[in-house]
Amino acid sequence: MVRRYTHLIAVAVLITACSALIFAQSESIEELRARAEQGDADAQRSLGFMYTTGRGVREDDAEAVRWYRLAAEQGDVIAQANLAVMYATGRGVPEDDAEAARWYRLAAEQGDAVAQYSLGSMYQNGRGVPQNDVEAAQWYRLAAEQGQANAQFLLGFMYAEGRGVPQDGPEALRWYRLAAEQGDAVAQAVLGVMYDEGLGILEDDVTAYMWYTLAAEAGNESASNNRQDLENEMTLVKIQEAQRLAREWGAAHPR
Repeated sequence: MVRRYTHLIAVAVLITACSALIFAQSESIEELRARAEQGDADAQRSLGFMYTTGRGVREDDAEAVRWYRLAAEQGDVIAQANLAVMYATGRGVPEDDAEAARWYRLAAEQGDAVAQYSLGSMYQNGRGVPQNDVEAAQWYRLAAEQGQANAQFLLGFMYAEGRGVPQDGPEALRWYRLAAEQGDAVAQAVLGVMYDEGLGILEDDVTAYMWYTLAAEAGNESASNNRQDLENEMTLVKIQEAQRLAREWGAAHPR
């Protein structure tokens, strides 16, 4: 989950990057601050982002939290999600999982997919909320249905393990595949295993090798090792076919 939490932080900050850059292009920091001080939530959130990243101002997490909070209290969904990240990671405030969960929930209830995924993760791991796989699966589903790849992978995991939902191999495969098609390397590696070992699907070493290759190219060491083991059992013709499929997939899905 560490990798996924790191990814979450990057996503949550990047959500505000576009708006902040637009403001930076069209007005000075003094003009932006003036609007923020007058209660403009967009300006408050953008100013928070600028203090988070040191863009145009000295980096100051405490000041970022102050501006995120002002926007979040007005219902700004991105500011709510970013404030949750600050609490979850202890940036500018003491680390507080319960407070992080509170702000994630407010953003999630407004339909923010990253916040929905994050709240699901907190329920799955019992961070800031009582551990509850049913709640986790429900929030993962809401995010997954919006195309959030991490949530799709974890919803697949919940179905594979029967955690919070009835165990269902085909449904697990469906969600793993959706995440893999978005380039999630862990999901690609898992799909490789499923095809390699015939877990819930017909065994297919060519397709397994293809998914292992895609995951390995993204830096997944486990997939690289599995591919090597599988390669020792395949004919050269099959290996070449799998490599062709991986190249075609990569060309159609540039990273």
